[in-house]
Order: sequence, then structure tokens, then C-alpha cells
Amino acid sequence: MTALPNLRSLRDRPFELLREMERRGRAVAGGRRAAEGREWVGVAFRMGPETFLVPRDEMREVMALPSHLARVPGARPWILGLSNLRGQLLPVVDLRQFLGSGVTPAVRASRVLVVNHRDIPAGLLVDEVLGFRRFAESEHVAVAPPTLVRCERYLAGAFRRGADGWPVISLRRLVEHPSFLQASVPG
Repeated sequence: MTALPNLRSLRDRPFELLREMERRGRAVAGGRRAAEGREWVGVAFRMGPETFLVPRDEMREVMALPSHLARVPGARPWILGLSNLRGQLLPVVDLRQFLGSGVTPAVRASRVLVVNHRDIPAGLLVDEVLGFRRFAESEHVAVAPPTLVRCERYLAGAFRRGADGWPVISLRRLVEHPSFLQASVPG
């Protein structure tokens, strides 16, 4: 029997950490999903004191906050700068600041969610990525619980499990919104 990797040993390799967490989740869930019906998979993240989900297909990858971001003159304060991601420029946005709910501190747990959008490249800084979460589609509710972070216009319902509500943020809806696309300071 092979030893399981310690999750702490993977903290500086976010992709491997997510993959190991997903593998463990699948092992625990076993045959339970077959009985529950179709499954929805998303990535859980923390923004301020709250936890949210994003659909897995709306996210390309998770990366650490780049050590160097090129400043963008004339950009709104929530545009942190440009990063070079494998030869492509990626605007990095402080998601919490964009939503008007304060600045995300750049700490070791901070991560950038790279949006999977054909026309709008964006990386969204969040406080922490918590890994994959799986829900039966029957656990989805159309109305999301109230949130402290002002993001209601970008919510696509929520998943309920017991007393817990997991609001779902649609990254596609967010990056296509006119307020997101107006990244320059008027002047």
C-alpha cells in the first residue's frame, strides 16, 4: 500500500494539492454519487469571511499570486497589474476590491483564479482556495443566501447541504459585466 502525500507538503503546489484533494474526495464519496444522480463540481474559495463556489468549467487554473505584476497606468485601483502567464498577458484583479468590499491581503494562502473565457483574460485574487466541492444537482437552489461581499448580481444560485449554503459566483457573468470591462479610470 502506497503512503498518501501529506496535504501540507503540497501547499506550495496548488494544482497538485487540488488534484490530491479531489482524489481523496472521490475515494470517500465512493458509490454515493450514483445514488444521488447527476453531479455538479466547483472550486470553493474564501473571500473575506465567506466561502463561495465557482463552476469548474468557468475556471482555467489556480495560481499563486505572482511576485511581480506590471503596473497599468490609468487603471482602476482593483486592477493589481499584468502578469506574464506562459507568454500571455493576464490582468490580475483584486476580486474583493472590485466588488467594493475591501482589499484582499496578499498572504501565503492568497491565490489567483484564472478565468476560463475565450475573449476576456483575467485572474481574480481571492483570500484562499479550498479545493473541489461536489454536489448532487438536486442540492442546487435558485436563490443564494445573503452575502456580506456585495456580489449578488454575479451569483448563479447556491448549493445547500444541511444548514450550509454555498453561493455560486458565475465568473462568466462577472467578467462580461460592463463594470468589469470598464477597467480604466475616467478622465
